[in-house]
Amino acid sequence: MLLLEAGGTDETDLVANPNRWPMTLGSELDWGFVAEPNRNLNGRAIRYSMGKVLGGGSSINVSTWSRGHRADWDFYASESGDPSWGYEAVLDLYRRRVEAWDGSPDPEYRGTHGTVHVKPAAEPRPFAFALLEGAESAGLQRFSNPNGRMMEAAGGCALVDETVRDGKRQSIFRSYVYPLMAQPNITVLTGALAVRILFDRRRATSVEFHYQGKTVRAKVTREVILSLGAIHTPKLLMQSGLGDETELQRVGIPVLQALPGVARNLHDHIAFGCVWENTDKTPSPFPRSQTACFWKTSPELDAPNFYAYSHQGPDVTPENGARFKPPSACWSLAVGMRPKSRGAIHLTGADPADPVKIDANYLGDPQDLKDLMAGLSMVREIGNSAPLRPFTGREVAPGPLNRTELERFFRDGLGTFWHQSGTAKMAWMQCRWSIAN
Repeated sequence: MLLLEAGGTDETDLVANPNRWPMTLGSELDWGFVAEPNRNLNGRAIRYSMGKVLGGGSSINVSTWSRGHRADWDFYASESGDPSWGYEAVLDLYRRRVEAWDGSPDPEYRGTHGTVHVKPAAEPRPFAFALLEGAESAGLQRFSNPNGRMMEAAGGCALVDETVRDGKRQSIFRSYVYPLMAQPNITVLTGALAVRILFDRRRATSVEFHYQGKTVRAKVTREVILSLGAIHTPKLLMQSGLGDETELQRVGIPVLQALPGVARNLHDHIAFGCVWENTDKTPSPFPRSQTACFWKTSPELDAPNFYAYSHQGPDVTPENGARFKPPSACWSLAVGMRPKSRGAIHLTGADPADPVKIDANYLGDPQDLKDLMAGLSMVREIGNSAPLRPFTGREVAPGPLNRTELERFFRDGLGTFWHQSGTAKMAWMQCRWSIAN
């Protein structure tokens, strides 16, 4: 097996220490994408951080383990026509092969002999329990963990699960690949940028990549698995001649297979922050939440469309920071929303060195702004709840604004949770390869 990684080694404390994850953003461990300026966000361009290091995003994220809701997995099964993507089948995989659960026994939902070490949040602080009580007072059911029954419910709250062991991050690379590195049948190359898949008719025959100043071709003997994230996966597909016919012809790439779903359907959890001033009792000093809250803004939805995590410090954009002037002694609820809006990835040229254009299209669907207004009420109810008052001074942002002022709060304050997805949808191809996004 040959594993190609465009970035470098993960042997740095920035990766190993999960509390240093904010310092990876904008560093050499980050691709540093920037979406196109968006008129719906008052012309702002959102930064799209994605991991450029062994382990990818799992080496720079917050180390929270979230397995996905029943409705999501069943949707994948419906879209693909393959029941093995359904919730019950995937839950069985988690129990048998994926999880090495280090928490209270729950054999119906948690696996103990898998590869990925998962444990409950370590040493929960009083603030975490107060926040859960506040969420319960706002109507959310409390669960023993966020990855069992909670992922079958309309919402809920729980202490988070983490992929952290003995205080160190356990990325997907460290969980699956690193223990096998001494085997002769696996080679890992860093600084190796995949640029093209070559085909004989519809069979993938080799992968072309740039390595140490040269263009190298690796012959395919079994299969090719792409796991380049929601930006570079469609880029590589299009560079290989797979994608929307008009898009490929525009930059002069011969069309091998017209696949209009490639590089379309880009969506991402919209993020914004609500901020409260600290009292003399402060939340956890770590930049990782110990709690997770999920809810939906309409009973017609099949799954929660909002979630919130807490952290110390202000969660504001420069625009909202200038407007609300949060004090340094404050805490935030970082809120994510499942949007209806969809964006796209566009090539700027046929050369692999040519960057892509990212049209995130935030707030392109007017329903998203309506949902944000509805979701904000729950966030403020939790943050201003009685159980949190020992930790909470005044509400700094957004406060009780009128609708026009709230629209400005969102247009100036929306960002990303770095959960970009959806851009590698493919029809069935009669060739020996697979795509993972």
